[in-house]
Amino acid sequence: MSGITALCLLGPTGTGKTEAALALADAFNGSVVNFDSRQVYQGVGVTTAQPSPQEQARCPHHLYGFLPCGEAISAGIYAELAAPVIREVAAQGRMPILVGGTGLYLRALLEGIAPIPDIPQPIREKILDEVDRLGPQLLHERVRRIDPAYADKIHPNDRQRVARALEVHEATGRTFTDWHGATTKLVDIRCLKLGIRMGKPDLDARLARRITLMLEQGALEEVRAALDACHQRGLDERAPGLSGIGCAELAAHLLGRISLKEALALWLANTKAYAKRQMTWFKMDPEVRWFGPGQPGAMADSAHGWLEAQASSPGKG
Repeated sequence: MSGITALCLLGPTGTGKTEAALALADAFNGSVVNFDSRQVYQGVGVTTAQPSPQEQARCPHHLYGFLPCGEAISAGIYAELAAPVIREVAAQGRMPILVGGTGLYLRALLEGIAPIPDIPQPIREKILDEVDRLGPQLLHERVRRIDPAYADKIHPNDRQRVARALEVHEATGRTFTDWHGATTKLVDIRCLKLGIRMGKPDLDARLARRITLMLEQGALEEVRAALDACHQRGLDERAPGLSGIGCAELAAHLLGRISLKEALALWLANTKAYAKRQMTWFKMDPEVRWFGPGQPGAMADSAHGWLEAQASSPGKG
């Protein structure tokens, strides 16, 4: 069987991925590897819903809470960090169990990432202004003229991807399709994607309860300490580790800009919107096998069947 065999547990925030990951780790002698862009940061474990120390003690966990709040991370940097971790987990005879909700990080790890250079801010702002003035549909036609293959892959209303294709072409003189041809994978992974989803009313209620629990567990004090640590290093609330949902709203309250009630309402609203964006991303992937929360047994059965199929058909991905 070529490549490293792994299980991937994905889905919107608040759907119970941590509990399911621990059950899969028990069933498959697994080590959990994070691919959530917020859970990499130190000092904000409660507010970013990182597995608790007790949960992390149940099996090896990797890439949680290791990055100082002042340091930025990207999908490419994440993939460079995760690849050797996954190789080491496999070398130890354990099953890598990738867990998270940042779809771009997972894509960078599984598919590789194109070495596109940073786009100068003036070019980015110019393209975004054109998207705002002219609309994404008109600019999608411009993408079609310069890169018809990529235009066929994106919706005319997808403002982000339309703008990205145009800014890359203007800054580098090369199309997105050309850049993607230069993509290299840092590790070869054969991965079963297991997703957790639930209806919006149930998820909304669950997210509200989770924020209440985070406050009881010390989220406000945690963000206060992280904010103080940033100030001591000459940083402010715009530090990368404080820019995520939950941290940003509590920091705004601690700095006297909004009341605690307003911060909590904004935190919940932003979390709901983020969960919707995550689900929009993941549901476009036809490889995901979907389950409801609290179904670790069914997920394990699905994984057992997939692993047996992989063992009997080593040439398949």
